[in-house]
Amino acid sequence: MAVTELGQALRRWRDRVPPDAAGLPSGGHRRAAGLRREELALLAGISVDYVTRLEQGRAVNPSVQVVEALARALRLSGDERTYLFGLAELVPPGPDVVPGFITPSVQRLLDRLVDTAVAVSDAAMTLLLANPMYAALMGDPSVLRGFERNGVWRNFTGMPTRVRHTPEERRDFEAGMVAELRTTAARYPADRQLQALVAELRTRSERFAELWDAGVVGRLAGSRKTIEHPQVGTLTLDCDLLRVEENDLHILVYSAEPGTEAAEKLRLISVLGTQSLVDRS
Repeated sequence: MAVTELGQALRRWRDRVPPDAAGLPSGGHRRAAGLRREELALLAGISVDYVTRLEQGRAVNPSVQVVEALARALRLSGDERTYLFGLAELVPPGPDVVPGFITPSVQRLLDRLVDTAVAVSDAAMTLLLANPMYAALMGDPSVLRGFERNGVWRNFTGMPTRVRHTPEERRDFEAGMVAELRTTAARYPADRQLQALVAELRTRSERFAELWDAGVVGRLAGSRKTIEHPQVGTLTLDCDLLRVEENDLHILVYSAEPGTEAAEKLRLISVLGTQSLVDRS
């Protein structure tokens, strides 16, 4: 019974989310005003087939990560999120787990920044949401899966990135990321996903293991970032890190001073969109 109710709830919530509210094009013939299954799958980072099976009651026992991703994509309230976890026969993550819930108030803030490149990560620097402008600037993150969505993982395992650092900037950035991650790990010592991330990184990266064993703790700060975009070339932007303390979220905002060459390149990127993206950042 719970599976059937889960499918009905997902379809009901999907129907009420206008695609333009989620940063998706709303043109073309649509049978309903809400999200298509493939659009929900894209936003949640899961397959269309799995969304279909969940809605039709042919899939059971979705993971905590999948339910959390669906709650974000469907823009559920706190009560609705709790209800979704119950339908999936799961208990919402407790205070000992890194929070991954984007509240409606934070979502409304993001909706107002459509012309600004914005991404939201949890306290462990795992990407939760990125708006279309961020995808156009940094590369489409919807293709990232598992640990690939974590910024520390991407930086220490050599995944492609459009950010260009000097050697000194890279050393400082890596040290800051590890210090932030260690601080988060101390705040959520029972989070198994975070424990697995650290263990895997220690195995995969000597540099990470060296910094982790040094025991540094701290907070990553905002900075200026030099980005090499495949269509408009190099631009240097302010990258501000805003923290939502109550929900332990990180909001990254990329901007340029008005009237500068970087601002003009950002405007051009917003026109180009993600039509030619070939890498992942």
